[in-house]
Amino acid sequence: MFPNISQVQASLVTAGFDQEARQNASTFDRTRFSADTVRQLEKLLYIGDSALEDDQDLMDLTNIITKMDSRYSKGKVCLKKKCYNFEPDLVRILAESRNYAELYWAWDGWRDEVGKPAREDYKEYVRLKNKAAIANDQSDAGAYWRSWYEVDDLKADVLKLYNELKPFYEQLHAYVRRKLYNVYGSKYINLEGGIPAHIFGNMWAQEWQNLLDICEPFPGKPSVDITPSLKAKSYDALRMFEEADSFFTSIGLSPMPPEFWNHSMIEKPNDGRDVVCHASATDFLNQKDFRISMCTDINQINFITIHHEMGHIAYFMQYKDQPVIYRDGANPGFHEAVGDALALSVLTPQHLHTVGLLDEIANDTQADINYLMSVALEKISLLPWIVLVDLWRWDVFNGTIPDTEYNQAWWKLRMEYQGIVPPTERSEMDFDPASKYHIAVDVPYVRYFIANILQFQFHEALCTAAGHTGPLHKCDIYQSTQAGTLLSNMLKLGSSVPWPVAMEKITGQRQMSAKSLVKYFEPLMEFLEKENAKSNETIGWPNTEWKPEAPPAWTNSSATTTMSLTMLLMCLFVFWNI
Repeated sequence: MFPNISQVQASLVTAGFDQEARQNASTFDRTRFSADTVRQLEKLLYIGDSALEDDQDLMDLTNIITKMDSRYSKGKVCLKKKCYNFEPDLVRILAESRNYAELYWAWDGWRDEVGKPAREDYKEYVRLKNKAAIANDQSDAGAYWRSWYEVDDLKADVLKLYNELKPFYEQLHAYVRRKLYNVYGSKYINLEGGIPAHIFGNMWAQEWQNLLDICEPFPGKPSVDITPSLKAKSYDALRMFEEADSFFTSIGLSPMPPEFWNHSMIEKPNDGRDVVCHASATDFLNQKDFRISMCTDINQINFITIHHEMGHIAYFMQYKDQPVIYRDGANPGFHEAVGDALALSVLTPQHLHTVGLLDEIANDTQADINYLMSVALEKISLLPWIVLVDLWRWDVFNGTIPDTEYNQAWWKLRMEYQGIVPPTERSEMDFDPASKYHIAVDVPYVRYFIANILQFQFHEALCTAAGHTGPLHKCDIYQSTQAGTLLSNMLKLGSSVPWPVAMEKITGQRQMSAKSLVKYFEPLMEFLEKENAKSNETIGWPNTEWKPEAPPAWTNSSATTTMSLTMLLMCLFVFWNI
């Protein structure tokens, strides 16, 4: 469970280098230096965990983070001597099952395996992260993370944007709650309350696209689900990556280099090794070695994830000639936004048809609403989750949430922001936040909210450059070198300029705005408002005291009968309501 000595030693060597660079940078009189030189020196002064002066503190922090990472990557949930990895086993169960008990077994088992054991580790992690933040001239670790965005009050900015979009989320929540009620009934769903967290097709209820089969507004219309097509056309992981590479080169960006293809891990090793399957991209900072680590499954979600991760690689490659200190996104959200903006083109029926993964395109309003619903179940559902993850951490770091209330505060935020309740009673014996990778391994999360806003601003700007006319959700910039040039000019800047300057390069604006997102989803928002009004849905979750009945125990022996009955009832419901 503990890192080998080389990992700890590497952190100490890195810290020594960072501390020496910081000391050197602080000795200069910068009065006559250029603004660029001053910016580079400023970046050398704030060195994260390396600022810890006591080597033992740094060793302890490295050990704790690596221990939580190892627990997460090796976590398994077992039943009757059969054990299930998180990816792909538990992910598939949550995505494909509609059995309430089985879903709870997977959901709860994962939290028992990786959440509970992390609680004491996390308390010490918080202490050491705060100590490092103070050494970087910030009051706590949350304040240090927010300082990367170079704005006066990031929390206020994020909450302002979120509150602009909250009515859209509440309409989607009400619509989905009704659909889940039709599947699970009043024992498990209250039409004025929160929704049990384990039935969204995702371990954290952060993305809901696996509910499309029951939430599709107009069944029978061609849907944008390429998973069957990927399998029918015998796609494997390599072919999915090659398809993504062809998108990037079609807009004039560089192809993935040989090192990428030779050294990336794109499938789960079959040699028995325990690996972190969470998709990630790495820049080795030598201007040629860029890699992705991912345990690819052959489905639509992974197809989009590949484009997202390759967006990181494209960013790395574009700013590789900047000084090392500038080889980063303009702000942390920019890196996430780039791949997501391009994925908005990749997701369009037009693009999927062009590359042979969708047989037909239905050019009518109902098909458009189906498509927008599929995108909203991924992106709009994500917004409150992203916000609450770092609101929780910021309050943990600043002491507003004491360690005796970690889990209570977590579920209070989940109810307030997501309208989601735990399927069973949770206590401070549990530590559910650590079931999420980014919390367990020290990755700030608000960047994904920034990315969710920026991607639509980027998308609209790229579509304009590509000469697109018509609804924004139908734009595909595939093969537009004009759009690629506009994007490339921004990516090449890295973090050499403040992010509003970089943003102006691509959008002509210096402010984050939700207007492009609202424009993209406008037809769906109108549909949801009409449908929810028609069925007299409660918007929001005013019944905060309601709790679902406890699920029955799950045993594999009941899987076939229970699953078949559940699916039969679903099919009958869909038939009766066409």
